[in-house]
Amino acid sequence: MEDNNKKPIEGEIIEQQNHSKHLEFRSVEDVMEDSFLRYSMSVIIDRALPDVRDGLKPVHRRILYAMGEQGLRPGGKFTKSAKIAGDVMGKYHPHGDTAIYDAMVRLAQNWNMRYVLVDGQGNFGSMDGDPAAAMRYTEARLGRIGDILLADLDKDTVDFRPNYDGSENEPSVLPAKLPNLLLNGQIGIAVGMATSIPTHNLGEVVDATVELINNPGSTLEDLMKHVKGPDFPTGAIVYGGAPMIQAYRTGRGSVTMRAVAEIIETKRGRHQIIVSEVPYAVNKASLIEKIAELVKDKKVTSIADLRDESARGNVRIVIDLKKDAYPKKVLNQLYKLTPLQSNFHYNMLALVDGVQPRVLGLKDMLSEFVKHRQVVVRRRTEFELRKAKARAHILEGLKIALDHIDEVIATIRASKTTDVAEKALREKFGLTEIQAKAILAMQLRRLTGLEREAIEEELRALLKLIGELEAILADENEILRIIKEELLEMKDKYGDERKSKIINHELGKFSDEELIPEEESVILLTTENYIKRTLLTDYRRQNRGGKGKRGMTTKDQDIIDQLIPASTHDWLLFFTNRGRVFRLKAYEVPAASLQAKGVAAVNLLQLQPEEKITSIIKLEQNSSSDNYLFMATVKGTVKKTALSDFANIRTNGLNAINLDEGDELRWVQKTNGQSDIIISTSAGQAVRFNEKDVRGMGRAARGVRGVRLRPNDSVVGMDIATSSSQRLLVVSANGYGKSTKVANFEVKKRGGIGVKAAVVTSKTGPIVSVQTLPEEVTDALMISSNGQTIRISVKEIPTLGRTTQGVRIMKLTDDDSVASVGLMQEHKEEE
Repeated sequence: MEDNNKKPIEGEIIEQQNHSKHLEFRSVEDVMEDSFLRYSMSVIIDRALPDVRDGLKPVHRRILYAMGEQGLRPGGKFTKSAKIAGDVMGKYHPHGDTAIYDAMVRLAQNWNMRYVLVDGQGNFGSMDGDPAAAMRYTEARLGRIGDILLADLDKDTVDFRPNYDGSENEPSVLPAKLPNLLLNGQIGIAVGMATSIPTHNLGEVVDATVELINNPGSTLEDLMKHVKGPDFPTGAIVYGGAPMIQAYRTGRGSVTMRAVAEIIETKRGRHQIIVSEVPYAVNKASLIEKIAELVKDKKVTSIADLRDESARGNVRIVIDLKKDAYPKKVLNQLYKLTPLQSNFHYNMLALVDGVQPRVLGLKDMLSEFVKHRQVVVRRRTEFELRKAKARAHILEGLKIALDHIDEVIATIRASKTTDVAEKALREKFGLTEIQAKAILAMQLRRLTGLEREAIEEELRALLKLIGELEAILADENEILRIIKEELLEMKDKYGDERKSKIINHELGKFSDEELIPEEESVILLTTENYIKRTLLTDYRRQNRGGKGKRGMTTKDQDIIDQLIPASTHDWLLFFTNRGRVFRLKAYEVPAASLQAKGVAAVNLLQLQPEEKITSIIKLEQNSSSDNYLFMATVKGTVKKTALSDFANIRTNGLNAINLDEGDELRWVQKTNGQSDIIISTSAGQAVRFNEKDVRGMGRAARGVRGVRLRPNDSVVGMDIATSSSQRLLVVSANGYGKSTKVANFEVKKRGGIGVKAAVVTSKTGPIVSVQTLPEEVTDALMISSNGQTIRISVKEIPTLGRTTQGVRIMKLTDDDSVASVGLMQEHKEEE
């Protein structure tokens, strides 16, 4: 048996002690922790995270630097991408040419980069996820913004460090005249952390940076007056609100992105959804496949056809809908079930001073950029000062030589060697070694008078420059002034319009009305249900008989149907021919110019196939809940319903009246329960009765007869008469009109044939409008079928009897006719 208690002899003890000096005893946990920490820091600092100063990851920085070293400037020659990738891999980034090429390709893709840093030639991929062609087929050079990031790199503006094998030097950061991290954003995944920064508009970011330089104490609210939100290269609509403000304050938050989609009606009466902009980072081909899968799985059943008509960088996805489809409902389904609506999550993590990962808010990012530019401008100025002083020093030596040229020549001729001549010149004229060598290298042609003057002029200019550079270095405010000037110069050269539309509230929440100015406006609706909002002041009053001006561009065979003056904060009730009602704020109707066509109403409301808006009711903010809504149909049916029944209207609408087959709801008026109703027909008949003859009914009721129609006659209007002293404005299709006293129409029971309101002849054409004139109304706005508008004072329209045809109040061409008549109040701004 082995004796375990045996003591080692002296030699063995010495050997064990010597051996232990070369061993380090560590646990596996410690070794793994240390190795993983080294690996994670390498990934964080040298691969995955951008530097806040130039907004670049190391691979991007090395690509741009290598292209600059190769002379691949904007407007210059292109070179093979393989050469660029090989140069970057061999000198600076030993991680494989494929990874380098993929990074370079992204820098050239204008759907990923808001401002491309590389100008690519050839196939650099597509929004559909198609890969770029192999690097041997494509060529590249620096983009304009990429070149700006390298500006002044040769003026000792940044530190250089050895590359991976010590054979070359590379910049640790680029000078970066622009805050590239905000302009182009970044997405990266490191170990235990990730970064996600959206792209922004150059002009907005520059303005915010200048604001911060001017007022270092600027708040986030001050900066966000300039930076409205992210500006993605693919456009789309961005819903911001509180989460976006939080993101810019803390560096973390989110925004919702929605594709830009328009619902249009084809000539065949079908509807299409046209997608023209998609959210950032959405693969267009995958998006189309997802929609097709939903149709195949019958999760969306109203799509008839789907095709991609995108071309030349413009997105156009066409979705044909079935005849019985509800366009707005289908679009909402697509927003919910596909990437047509997606979120961008902010995690604005970047390296500060090149080594410290930090989550930064908007102000922090801009502050770090300004600090970086202060260092760059100072170092550049110091470099230029050293260079100017060195040149001035040589010129001063040359000037001394020219002042004593004969003695200088004699000294040089008397010297046996160059070294002897240099020493003699230094001793005799008090020159430095640099000056003496410059004199010895001076050419004989510089002895001429013109060359002497040139040297003296150059020296004077250099001394002036030295004074200016020293003044800059002595005053930090001068450095900040230069930074601002350079930023504003970049904005003038490269600034562009915003691509993404920002809506300053979260999706699904109402916007703050305080952000919407309260303005008097006019809501215009055509018979083809195109709608828009214009400012009331856009219409200038004219005299009776005027021709008017172009007021709205319409589709073929489309005419203006309704004109509603309203404040932007008023509620609008939209009644349809099928007896349904919807509700919107006036400011939710898209604003447009006088000449604009407007947007299809199906883009705003969930209308059914063949359903159209026929009446719009304005509800002021102080509307009484005791009022009624009085309705009339084309077949003469009338109905009265309490306004309170319409207090809560769903987004998909409510039923307002139960219609007979073939009948349509066309006219709706707000009443107080005591008013007289006047219903007029195209044949010039009118019946006046008190609304008390019609009992209040629920929304689901059918209504009762209001007027008895003769053959080939139809109702053309229904209005309210509050007193017999009022006047009626009667307008015919051919531009004839008059006013008639309401007292001329005796109050009868509802359901009668009525009496003459005007004489209808071939010269006047049928009656198109009969409206009461409230006391506050001063003007009438008339619009023709071809889009001509005229605004005239109602005082210029004569008051005539019932059995007259009226006078001409609007000149029309033979193929035109009056389509709509609106009444408006006078405003001081219109004088």
